[in-house]
Amino acid sequence: MKVIADLDKCQGHGVCNMSCPEVFDLAEEDGHVMVKYDVIPVELEEGARLGVDSCPELALSIEE
Repeated sequence: MKVIADLDKCQGHGVCNMSCPEVFDLAEEDGHVMVKYDVIPVELEEGARLGVDSCPELALSIEE
């Protein structure tokens, strides 16, 4: 699975990073999301889904 980030929608709330810091990081300059993996490791998929579902701006989506 892949996580797609729409940086035009991201407002830098950081909820994704709080939900799953193993998958999501935040850019220092503006706090926008950075996905750490091109393909999410199987053992982190549940956390990645939580981070996607937690985004208040709906800036994250999953591609299977």
